[in-house]
Amino acid sequence: MQAVVIVVHLMIVAVLIGAVLLQKSEGGGLGMGGGAGFMSSRGTANLLTRTTAILAAGFFVTSLFLAWAAGHDRKPASILGTTPATQTGGGTPITPPTSGGVLDTLKKVDEQQGAPAPSGPQAPRSQ
Repeated sequence: MQAVVIVVHLMIVAVLIGAVLLQKSEGGGLGMGGGAGFMSSRGTANLLTRTTAILAAGFFVTSLFLAWAAGHDRKPASILGTTPATQTGGGTPITPPTSGGVLDTLKKVDEQQGAPAPSGPQAPRSQ
């Protein structure tokens, strides 16, 4: 259903662009030319004005329908009622530091995992 309305909408858009471009304006536009057309200038102006109005109404109606159809299946969701995502993984949870910096936190984590903290800078060991 929505695909059919989109195709009709695009056809209305194409014809509406053509009708607007054919209308005579102060600068001439694409509707300029002599009086040797298939209709008089007065009849053409009335026809193009009515055609533009009808196409504009059709464009408006199909736009509203497409907007309604796009939001029809959506259900409102609140971010306030959701629970935060939990972290999955093994090991002991790391508690946030109450005082100190990053190095103190890393030292506490090493102590919790049972690895002895190095006393100072260590040179890399070759194998």
